[in-house]
Amino acid sequence: MTTRYRVEFPFVLHSQPTAVFEPHRQTTDQMAAIAHRRYAEIMRDVEELIIDHIAHQNAGTHDRSKLKLLVPSVGRFFTPLALHEAFLYQDSKRLISHRRFVPPSFNDIRLILNTAQAMSLTRSGPLELVTFDGDVTLYDDGESLSDENPVIPRIIALLQKGTKIGIVTAAGYVEARRYYERLRGLLDAVNASEALTSVLKQNLIVMGGEANYLFRFSEGDPDRLKLVPRQEWLLQEMLLWQDSDIAELLDVAEVALTECVANMRLDAQLLRKERAVGIIPNAGKKLAREQLEETVLVTQKILEMSSVGQRLPFCAFNGGNDVFVDIGDKSWGVRACQHFFGGIEGAKTLHVGDQFLSAGANDFKARLACTTAWIANPMETMQLLDEIAELDALVQRKNV
Repeated sequence: MTTRYRVEFPFVLHSQPTAVFEPHRQTTDQMAAIAHRRYAEIMRDVEELIIDHIAHQNAGTHDRSKLKLLVPSVGRFFTPLALHEAFLYQDSKRLISHRRFVPPSFNDIRLILNTAQAMSLTRSGPLELVTFDGDVTLYDDGESLSDENPVIPRIIALLQKGTKIGIVTAAGYVEARRYYERLRGLLDAVNASEALTSVLKQNLIVMGGEANYLFRFSEGDPDRLKLVPRQEWLLQEMLLWQDSDIAELLDVAEVALTECVANMRLDAQLLRKERAVGIIPNAGKKLAREQLEETVLVTQKILEMSSVGQRLPFCAFNGGNDVFVDIGDKSWGVRACQHFFGGIEGAKTLHVGDQFLSAGANDFKARLACTTAWIANPMETMQLLDEIAELDALVQRKNV
């Protein structure tokens, strides 16, 4: 979904495709300068709207902000967003202003927002926690984090600075070995690193099943990870989740998923876990995106209408070639990571993921816990981490 081509009004009004046909048209550089100024003005205006919204948040009147009136669905902002400056940065790389027929796209805006968030985080003090999704964020869908993955040295660089790292994944395994198989390259590199002390290495954790299993890096373990007892990381609200409600919610989800398989004649089978239930394709089969999304939406609606679904948080999501329902969601997973490390604030936390659509996307709820960055592939994750390192170095130079 991150390939949507066009962002409509007001950006389209500032593109100049008709200039190509005018006899005395302006030079390309002149047109680019005009578009650049106009786009930058729009970004500055939105930046001011966000500042106003944050002021209303702090005063307890967020429902009266100008932004809330314009966009009723807008949520909470943990930090201001340096949109004007972020646009200048991305325009220098993507040459958005130089395009005549293609106005700023969804991807342009997404990357500008990511840069703006990185700028705000680095300037407001040290980034204390970065959490990552797994598939499509750190490695290609269905693959694993191999030794040569270029994101590894960048994560180790964050650990060196004292930043805590959490891998918050939907994969719900109870054994450390299964996570080691998926994250072997990173875990082995951290274990072998001479630049990291034993204390810094323990700042790497893995939260599995959205918010159900926490593992911490362990040098003495052959799988590099050790399961952390739930009583050491559960949030106070999570202590209220009853086993009977968990079983009931998974039962309701199982029935809904089974009906979807039958009604849409899906070549798939049901898979029930301790705290999750889902459907996976039969060997060698591929489920269509539309089938997956329909299954998510049907199951989600049935759970929302159930009594247990109103008592217990859950996440129904499209995993690319499967559909799963987990107990809790990534907002709980990220908050649990923050709690485990002593109560890190949302304004000092960044979650990086690829699924931020409002339906069937399990990174979406992370917005409730912290600042976020929406990436489309592992290469963009690497580029974002490079931006953060570059911005942080700039801040450090200014402070000297």
